[in-house]
Amino acid sequence: MTTEHTINHKLKIATTSLAGCFGCHMSFLDMDERLAGLLEQVEFDRSPFTDIKHCGPCDIGLIEGGVCNAENVHVLREFRANCKILVAVGACAINGGVPAMRNYFDLRDCLEEVYVRGTNVTHPRIPDDPELPLLLDKVYPVSEIVPIDYFLPGCPPSAEAFLQLLQPLLTGGKPVIAKSQLHYD
Repeated sequence: MTTEHTINHKLKIATTSLAGCFGCHMSFLDMDERLAGLLEQVEFDRSPFTDIKHCGPCDIGLIEGGVCNAENVHVLREFRANCKILVAVGACAINGGVPAMRNYFDLRDCLEEVYVRGTNVTHPRIPDDPELPLLLDKVYPVSEIVPIDYFLPGCPPSAEAFLQLLQPLLTGGKPVIAKSQLHYD
């Protein structure tokens, strides 16, 4: 009889921020010392913590921010293709949030307001460098681009809400977020 050693398999998590303020990542860091306990169970793939630029095969993907340009679409589709579970994190990912305020205006008018008519503009011209991602007609919630498995609301969600989401997922369960954690302030 062969003895197999059980290798303590850490789940892989990837995170990214699309069109948003990065506040959800900052809230994630608010776990403080609880992050050390989390790191005993997970390792990070693409994330600001690792500076890995492309998402590899992962167990859980956390997406913050809405979708406003072609690069956001590419990153989101890469996450969906590589993550077993994909979570929309925060108001911007779930409904477009503050970036979606531009949806009420013509895109050309928005660009002209910023780059042509804006305060202190010295060389009025809308940027058209091919290195810049192509802007979409509006800001989209991530669920309008790819299927999402779970939604973690908040602006941003609290560190406790992140833990309530992740702990069951790490053990193969389904998360239930306490109503007390669901608020926007």
